[in-house]
Amino acid sequence: MKAILYAAHGELDQISYGEFETPVAGPDQCLLKVKAVALNGFDPMILRGIPGLKTPMPMIPGGDIVGEVVEIGSGVPTSQFKKGDRVQVVPFQPGIGQMGETLRGGACEYIAVDAKFLLPIPEGVTYEQAAALPIAYGTARRMMIARGQVKAGEKVLVLGATGGVGTGAVQIAKMMGAHVIACASSADKCEKLREIGADDTIDTSKEDFVAAIHARYGKPKIWGGGGVDVVVNYIGGDTWAKSLKVMTRFGRMLVCGATTGYDPKEDIRYIWSYELSIVGSNAWTAEDQTALMEMVRDDKLVPVIDRVLPLSEAGFKEGLQALIDRKVFGKVVFVP
Repeated sequence: MKAILYAAHGELDQISYGEFETPVAGPDQCLLKVKAVALNGFDPMILRGIPGLKTPMPMIPGGDIVGEVVEIGSGVPTSQFKKGDRVQVVPFQPGIGQMGETLRGGACEYIAVDAKFLLPIPEGVTYEQAAALPIAYGTARRMMIARGQVKAGEKVLVLGATGGVGTGAVQIAKMMGAHVIACASSADKCEKLREIGADDTIDTSKEDFVAAIHARYGKPKIWGGGGVDVVVNYIGGDTWAKSLKVMTRFGRMLVCGATTGYDPKEDIRYIWSYELSIVGSNAWTAEDQTALMEMVRDDKLVPVIDRVLPLSEAGFKEGLQALIDRKVFGKVVFVP
């Protein structure tokens, strides 16, 4: 079969579209004909190599995978799946690893997956929509609902709101009845964020988000008032200590990553003075993925897809370069 491959860490010149052995379904597996696969923010980092994270070589990237069942292992109950079923893969497999990161992903024509990590795609949900959901939207849903417990009427500030997790956080917070303030690096991206539900936007190429929040919503007061209730910050780096300055008393900072640095300068004074909470959120569950597909089926959620490209060397490099250059709004999806 054909697959996107790289045999060593580095830049885009390591990537090729070549031959890889076509897998066979094991006793507890289903063989899928891949119908769509999506990129995530970690894909460029995995390509370049993350210290301490072992990547199987040659690596096939792509963690968000959907496909059609074409072969069923002998140990899979006949009542569970049949040939032709449309399925979404659960890429985070506790105790095993994550596809596209520590396990080979789905940027290929066929993939064998344990049946316990497959979810049926509801009627009315396209392959491209289903591929946009697992990692980014799953992370956003768990962070906003299970961990963040965002409530109607709360003010929620989303930093770096134009990526997969960011657009998901904006849409889910809005669905929950929050007043959503989204940050982006251009006027065009801010306009797109308003189109998907943001009530207010901050163009960080022109405004400091701390000054903007203080000007629009008031400077937080120790005994309450001003600022925002929730900050979604998976950026880290220089934004960390600044985020503490915009939260009202009892405010919560929701954290699911640190794309620009995990060891930022801290200012503990704000944490105790305003009685703030730092809430970590790691990964997502199959239940999150199922709930998201049901939201799409019921027209409550439209996944934000920046572009759909062919799964070829040129197509994959185009999508990955756009992600690296931060020219992506939402998700990049590939179709074999």
